[in-house]
Amino acid sequence: MKPRIQRHEKIITLVREQHYMSVEQLAQALDVTPQTIRRDINILSDENVLRRYHGGATMGDILESELQQGKRNSCQIEKNAIARHIAEHIPDNASLFLSIGTTMEAVAAALVKKRKNLRIITNNLYVASVASARSDYTVIITSGVVRPVDGGVTGVATVDFINQFKVDYAIMSTHGVEGDGSLLDYDYKEVSVMQAMMSNARVRFLGVDHSKFHSNALVRLGNITEFDKVFTARPPEAPMQKILQAAGVEWLIPADLPQ
Repeated sequence: MKPRIQRHEKIITLVREQHYMSVEQLAQALDVTPQTIRRDINILSDENVLRRYHGGATMGDILESELQQGKRNSCQIEKNAIARHIAEHIPDNASLFLSIGTTMEAVAAALVKKRKNLRIITNNLYVASVASARSDYTVIITSGVVRPVDGGVTGVATVDFINQFKVDYAIMSTHGVEGDGSLLDYDYKEVSVMQAMMSNARVRFLGVDHSKFHSNALVRLGNITEFDKVFTARPPEAPMQKILQAAGVEWLIPADLPQ
């Protein structure tokens, strides 16, 4: 295999694992010059594998598509159990925001089975498709730009749309939860939408499977203490439990999760 092809494969592997790598980090990891890395990033960006971003590279559409497919298969038993547990805490006749993510798709499916007469506002096309199967639901899709990789709708228009409403519940997930409670995600446009949902909801629920804890990402959404309830599949570590307890945030684990 040619050295350049080998180098490209290593770059792709590193970016897939870390989701963002600077030119300097890649140059150090591969023991080449920054100029070489910049040329490699340009080539891989033209192929839509990577995306140039702030002096480095993040995942392009091809890698994001692979990641999203992996998410659909990852921790699905946990996500389904978390979703059922969230649905138990949503009353009939409620209004709610549902954000982007495979956990939210599971929540939509659980709500359809359990709850009546919901009004759902979402920027997730998959959620809208699932929820619209119920004739007693009112399902509203936000305006904005659709991401082809996951059916998410984001952008300034999406934030403006969300700000027109005040709902009972905001239900969302995130990519990562750091040890200090910081919530992290990749897309600042998606984060802006979720922040608007949080600001315009009376009650906030966060659903995260165990893989989200200590997972890294670029953009700060907020803090886990800004939610009323946290739904997860395993008990948080002791330091996180202290953070939640100090803030008066309840964390809940589904009883029907297979051991």
